[in-house]
Amino acid sequence: MATIRDVAKLAGVSVATVSRVINQSGYVNKQTEDKILESMHQLQYTPNTLARGLANKKTDSIALIIPNITNPFFPELVQAVEDAASRYGYTLLLGNSYNSEENALQYVQIFKNRFVDGVLIFASHQFDSKDVSEIDKIEIPTVVIDKALDNNQIFSAKNRNFTGATMAVEHLQSIGCKHIAHIRGPEKLYPARERFRGYHDTLQKTGEFRSSYVEQGDFSMESGLAATMRLLDKHPEIDGIFAANDLMAAGSLKALQRKGKKVPDEVALIGYDGIHLLEMFEPEISTIAIPIYDIGNAAVSVLIDQINGKESRFGIHSNIMDEFDVQLIQRASTIKTK
Repeated sequence: MATIRDVAKLAGVSVATVSRVINQSGYVNKQTEDKILESMHQLQYTPNTLARGLANKKTDSIALIIPNITNPFFPELVQAVEDAASRYGYTLLLGNSYNSEENALQYVQIFKNRFVDGVLIFASHQFDSKDVSEIDKIEIPTVVIDKALDNNQIFSAKNRNFTGATMAVEHLQSIGCKHIAHIRGPEKLYPARERFRGYHDTLQKTGEFRSSYVEQGDFSMESGLAATMRLLDKHPEIDGIFAANDLMAAGSLKALQRKGKKVPDEVALIGYDGIHLLEMFEPEISTIAIPIYDIGNAAVSVLIDQINGKESRFGIHSNIMDEFDVQLIQRASTIKTK
């Protein structure tokens, strides 16, 4: 992305001269002005109109970067963040990274260029130390949601993925399930790894873990359907399924119905996230619910404390995580009639 310095270098003039042309302030001869405008065109440089006249003033706006706007979980998160931001007098801008850390980092830079005061990132992708380093270089207040970070500049807020997965498996066990399968999310995603770990460790304790009871999904409804079909083809004895998110649970229900399985009497089913969509199915699908509003409120609160240079209950620029408890919501898909 070209900067005003790149324009000045190509045109062979000072940054101040470029600034005068952009802001139409002060005298610049016609030949030099034409050269600067041509350089801007070559570099595809678009001046930030918001920057003119701001001069270090706040814009009272924050941004949220999410990985997949088509997943019903994220519109609910957006609403939670927007409601919280509004209470503080901030407006919200939105970016969709399409599950790409590269896109997410580009959005951080774009939002900084637009003088956004701070950024929230839902880091379902890997989001490693290199990504954190890049954000440090950009120097903008940042809060990461649903990812633990080893960094003293970026606060993170997440739900207890491991605990929630354990709750899901133990719930299936409590209603008599003996052959519990898991549809896991993409391995590169932190929540998916933690939920698989909870499933694995819970069954490992009782000696009931079988790797062939695990099928890969991608957090989409279609992948949940396909994974369930594969599981039932290999293991018709399966009597319980824990899907790593609600969309895959919805797809799994469709597959179970295609296979003629009675839910929950023959196969019980539970998802993870707590989106309202699962109440629309027949039977309604049980889930481990994430406190989306609580997470959104905490993330916005800490971000605005950072923006204002205030010390939150975690300290300024604290790397302490805020972990949120999840809740089992039992619906018809795990209420057996016999």
